[in-house]
Amino acid sequence: MRSRKKKRLPTVLTKQEVGLLLNEMQGTHALMAKLLYGAGLRLMECVRLRIKDVDFGQNHLFIRCGKGDKDRVTLLPQELQDELYGHIGRVKNLHKQDLAEGFGSVYMPQALEKKYPNAAKETAWQYVFPSRQRSVDPRSGVTRRHHVLESGLQKAVKTALRKTTITKQASCHTLRHSFATHLLESGTNIRVVQELMGHSDVKTTEIYTHVMQKDIHQINSPLDVLKS
Repeated sequence: MRSRKKKRLPTVLTKQEVGLLLNEMQGTHALMAKLLYGAGLRLMECVRLRIKDVDFGQNHLFIRCGKGDKDRVTLLPQELQDELYGHIGRVKNLHKQDLAEGFGSVYMPQALEKKYPNAAKETAWQYVFPSRQRSVDPRSGVTRRHHVLESGLQKAVKTALRKTTITKQASCHTLRHSFATHLLESGTNIRVVQELMGHSDVKTTEIYTHVMQKDIHQINSPLDVLKS
């Protein structure tokens, strides 16, 4: 009989700790970290986000081919509207420059590349977080601008964490865990949180109920109420 994999409780930051962490970050990495927390994104979902999947009108982010090759819709925080809009404007200008210099194509999944042969150079398909330098795609030999490396954001989060008083072993994924936990603490229905997180089974989402502050913060320790 196969042994069941033990489920570990996720590390979660308090809202105050999230604020401390984000305050120590700057520039594009700060924007990306805010999206991890504000939209519940996985690291690679953030890195691979494309311009067409940001819906400012409905305050939505469309996550394509997430874990398990599933699509989902999640929140676009109103707090990030202006910052993200300005960032995408700069990305569009960068793409125009690439096109003017004879480049400007982006990686497309093979099936889509065949179905939409001209889409690779369209602005809508460009990555929201493109790399600073163009590089040769080893799969095709085409010089193009890929998305940023995930390691850059991971290092930025670790560096920011060291500058705070937080002693938890936190990472990029901790921000996603904190997103789910804080939504549940605020009274959001667990089924809604399940959809926003992209969990196939609500049991996966239920693990956050074990680390919610509201589960225990109203209970006094027996020691605190001990009468002499």
